[in-house]
Amino acid sequence: MVNLVSQGLELLEQGSEDGTQVSPGAHCPSPPGTGRLRPPADTPGPQPQPMDLRVGQRPPVEPPPEPALLALQHPQHLHHHLLFAAGLPQRSAEPMRLPMDTPVPQLQVGQQEQELRQLLNKDKSKRSKDRTRAGVVLQSVFLWEQQRLAGRLPRGGTGDSVLLSLAQGSHRPLSRAQSSPAAPASLPTPEPASQARVLPSSETSARTLPFTTGLVYDSVMLKHQCSCGDNSRHPEHAGRIQSIWSRLQERGLRSQCECLRGRKASLEELQSVHSERHVLLYGTNPLSRLKLDNGKLAGLLAQRMFVMLPCGGVGVDTDTIWNELHSSNAARWAAGSVTDLAFKVASRELKNGFAVVRPPGHHADHSTAMGFCFFNSVAIACRQLQQQGKAGKILIMDWDVHHGNGTQQTFYQDPSVLYISLHRHDDGNFFPGSGAVDEVGAGSGEGFNVNVAWAGGLDPPMGDPEYLAAFRMVVMPIAREFSPDLVLVSAGFDAAEGHPAPLGGYHVSAKCFGYMTQQLMSLAGGAVVLALEGGHDLTAICDASEACVAALLGNKVDPLSEEGWKQKPNLNAIRSLEAVIQVHSKYWGCMQRLASCPDSWVPRVPGADTEEVEAVTALASLSVGILAEERPSQQLVEEEEPMNL
Repeated sequence: MVNLVSQGLELLEQGSEDGTQVSPGAHCPSPPGTGRLRPPADTPGPQPQPMDLRVGQRPPVEPPPEPALLALQHPQHLHHHLLFAAGLPQRSAEPMRLPMDTPVPQLQVGQQEQELRQLLNKDKSKRSKDRTRAGVVLQSVFLWEQQRLAGRLPRGGTGDSVLLSLAQGSHRPLSRAQSSPAAPASLPTPEPASQARVLPSSETSARTLPFTTGLVYDSVMLKHQCSCGDNSRHPEHAGRIQSIWSRLQERGLRSQCECLRGRKASLEELQSVHSERHVLLYGTNPLSRLKLDNGKLAGLLAQRMFVMLPCGGVGVDTDTIWNELHSSNAARWAAGSVTDLAFKVASRELKNGFAVVRPPGHHADHSTAMGFCFFNSVAIACRQLQQQGKAGKILIMDWDVHHGNGTQQTFYQDPSVLYISLHRHDDGNFFPGSGAVDEVGAGSGEGFNVNVAWAGGLDPPMGDPEYLAAFRMVVMPIAREFSPDLVLVSAGFDAAEGHPAPLGGYHVSAKCFGYMTQQLMSLAGGAVVLALEGGHDLTAICDASEACVAALLGNKVDPLSEEGWKQKPNLNAIRSLEAVIQVHSKYWGCMQRLASCPDSWVPRVPGADTEEVEAVTALASLSVGILAEERPSQQLVEEEEPMNL
């Protein structure tokens, strides 16, 4: 082997001195004085046949070598090959003694070629890694330069040191938060935490969010629109959340909050509340169905029933439009965004939050889409918090003017979830017809479903005095006794003034919504998450959303007028509240005290706080007012004397 290497090197050096060019595939001339090149005699294996090369005789024509071997026959590569072979350990001159039955090892013809291929492959891989690393460094430099141009990073700051370490160390895949080219890069390092530099990213920012109010919104939810393109025909349209998002920007509230994009809920998360059939029907579109079991989907899709709307579009029912391409994504994004925000508040990464999402969700039950709703976002968030152990007891407050039938059904037997709803009921004659005062829950969940079912229609309509009385007498006393770990709010604003009678007809002010938000913030250490539900008058829902976000931020909220505080609830509201107190007096101690004899309410409440005493006093005086209107004056005087109120 040594002789062969030496001869090859001498041959290359001689060819270089003489200026002889050796083309790939040609045979090398023999050294002077010899007519043929022979391997050493001790080389094991079959010996190649010598070939005479006489003057003027061309070598016989041979088939061209394989492409992989062309490079091996070039003088430069041959030189490297010979040097490589020279460095290999040489065998001892003494023959190896083997047992008689051991076959003599034969030299494989392609062994050296195979070794050389491996060497070339390693060299090629190293060059490829170097090019990739250079591209990553250049891309990182470009991103950091954009940061400086945007004024986000000072020149000579931490960014330069990070780039320096990046150029010196091993490269990592480059990732960006969201889709902005100027977003900070995320470069996770394998070094220990004490040595590694951490750059801002979507993951690290989630762990270091400022302890403030979170806002979640994304334009994905704007695409859920009727194919007719006429929003005036559909109360639930994209302009709702666009207007709210713009209002929060105009008032400077968005800059005080942590704005999040949200995410799309997984099919598994949706199935924590809804049936598999429901999820596949309304949680998939033609593109996503390509990844699912076509056999299962074929039967389900054949069962879908749509209606032709007067506008020419398609709907699940006469109210709830359906867009085959975009409705499923928008509904899943709303559910995922509320869930994501709730988790951040539950883990105390954020103080509280408001989800500007659509379509709404509180009418969607286990297997039915209705009332503009496909997936019950608040219920899904609640279930996920329970399953992940993020909250033990959860209060769901629903002040949408319509009863949240889907939410009630989901937690009707769950004692760890307290559902309280303030809604127009009218003895079951207002959509959706559910939510009577005697619907209190079932099984172990009995008593944990509280319906303040307003009756009496719009004669007169409910407003601030009625909602303030409900919070003072029913909502807050029961909520304090329940003592939740987290508060989720189905924040529908269709009880606000400005909605026509079919969509609400009530007169609740934006200030009142802000006040109710402040009251709920006294629970669960302030861990409150509002999720937009209904509300269709753009001015009204923008005013109410602004008031609620300001309250969440802890900003000074415009106080309610003195007249609003002093005005008593109307007679229909008082009857509705008394019905709630009577029904739930068997489940809650605070309601039991209120339902006791009126003459014992005020002086006989042991350890009652100031707010509860005020509630008792208010209800006692209201009850006297009802008696004065309903009973003859003589009978009233006889019963009033011992009360001394």
